[in-house]
Amino acid sequence: MFQTFNTTARPEQGPSRLAALRDKLSRAGVDGFFVPRADVYQGEYVAPHDERLLWLTGFTGSAGFCIVLPEIAGVFVDGRYRTQVKAQVDLGHFTPVNWPEVKPAEWLKEMLPNGGRVAFDPWLHTEKEISDLRAALEGSGVELCDSMNFIDEIWADQPAPPRGKVRVHPLDYAGESAAEKRARLGDELSRAGQTAAVLTLPDSISWLLNIRGADIPRNPVVHAFAILDAGGHAALFVDEGKLSEAVLAHLGPDITIRPPDAFADALRALEGPVRVDRATAPLAVSQELKAAGVTVAWGQDPCIMPKARKNKAEIAGMAEAHLRDGAAMVEFLAWFDQEAPKGGLTEIAAVRALESFRRATNALEDISFETICGTGPNGAIMHYRVTEDSDQPIRSGDIVVIDSGGQYLDGTTDITRTVSVGPVDTEVRACFTRVLQGMIAISRLRWPRGVAGAHLDSLARYNLWLAGQDFDHGTGHGVGAFLCVHEGPQRLSRVSDVPLEPGMILSNEPGYYREGAFGIRIENLVVVKDALPLPGGDAHRKMLCFETLTFAPIDLRLVDATALSAGDREWLNAYHAEVRNRIGPRLSDDARRWLEAATSAV
Repeated sequence: MFQTFNTTARPEQGPSRLAALRDKLSRAGVDGFFVPRADVYQGEYVAPHDERLLWLTGFTGSAGFCIVLPEIAGVFVDGRYRTQVKAQVDLGHFTPVNWPEVKPAEWLKEMLPNGGRVAFDPWLHTEKEISDLRAALEGSGVELCDSMNFIDEIWADQPAPPRGKVRVHPLDYAGESAAEKRARLGDELSRAGQTAAVLTLPDSISWLLNIRGADIPRNPVVHAFAILDAGGHAALFVDEGKLSEAVLAHLGPDITIRPPDAFADALRALEGPVRVDRATAPLAVSQELKAAGVTVAWGQDPCIMPKARKNKAEIAGMAEAHLRDGAAMVEFLAWFDQEAPKGGLTEIAAVRALESFRRATNALEDISFETICGTGPNGAIMHYRVTEDSDQPIRSGDIVVIDSGGQYLDGTTDITRTVSVGPVDTEVRACFTRVLQGMIAISRLRWPRGVAGAHLDSLARYNLWLAGQDFDHGTGHGVGAFLCVHEGPQRLSRVSDVPLEPGMILSNEPGYYREGAFGIRIENLVVVKDALPLPGGDAHRKMLCFETLTFAPIDLRLVDATALSAGDREWLNAYHAEVRNRIGPRLSDDARRWLEAATSAV
């Protein structure tokens, strides 16, 4: 199996490691140290070598950071992880902090009222992050200072950096050759008067060069840095042991291969202006350039927007991957509906079964993230990862949140369904129906060009808000094409000001979570498309809409049909008819019969 169920959080080890870190800081003459989740590539998912936050605190979430001071160690987590963090860290030594409501600068000013020196590793933080923090700390007496990485200094058995093999991503799936991409982006740099761009995001580099890697579980990206010049040539800083002869031939003579430890020297040898993305590149990149007198031109990573706007081949691949994955999901749901009421089924057993159905496609490269399968109260832990220690039996009366996805050569999937086991009470059905109404509202949307995710996010929450309820995560994130399941910059979130554009693929996943009781989430992936004009509409106003990529039934036993509007009901019935038409022919006879009943009209 791809997924394992071992417990990686070790809260009991935190106190001694924290004491060792504080001793190291004291000897270095600093009062604090930032321990981020991010690695040098600013990735959400990191290799074992870079699990510094987990190693120190025990917290396994994919977002957050710790600030260690002499008398307190704050673990900053957002709303997705506030239940989880309390179970994973030693609360006698680590203090959870609600972030971003509590800003790190305000917290530091409160905890260090007389000022102090707080260190950070410039390879693990972006220029924007540090500049914003320094501005917020101005006049406080709290000074941020570059330093070595103190965690690496005390982590005696730190794993080695990954050396996953690189593969060529076929042109049929990429839709554009690497040479064409490099030439196109090189022209963009030339028009901007820039000599080169520094690329530090593994998914940008993997997309640009039409390669995929195996350095991080679940995310087929290559750990590397790159410098793309205005002529379309590139230097790739990567462990050459990862590259086969076939990959070297694919990269060709316009790509210079250099070892990772040559990256800093190469930066210093550039002639400016050089584009650097202050929001994604490590601060150390611009420090190296400036130290050598190279002019830094702040600008967005040139790969980010073209990567986000999927081309026809990528969209077609994603659509096929979702049909394949949808069939595996329906086979699982039919199996689950038969087995769960018998008793004896656990969260781990359900996860194993779902992966087996995906494996049966003979196309699964990996799961796209650790499957979330939470029954009852575990469903309220938004990013719950079941372990041998936490595994719970699935009982009658439970609702179960199952959030999962697959990595296929032609696309990446991410789907959540909340399913019932036996009758559930009226309150649960009411909450589920509100979440469903939010998902339908996003699915039915039409909006004018130029509108960003922040403008749409609240529409998914309307019915929840009317009931005094909400959920503490964005409504949707961007998704890559056989790349990272979380991809920027597009988001359906109140903090996203990036206008949505045709070709962008996002999740549509409102939810509701009642700590200690239950969780609900429903998720489909959608692609932004040009909307057809409507009779009576403004002919001059270009509109966009979403087209659904995910096809699997929504548990009608959890729906209060009387609360649905006519439009909601029409959408749900049409969606389920499409699920039958698209997925039905791909199913076993038993699963097809189950699907017919599960998608009956309401």
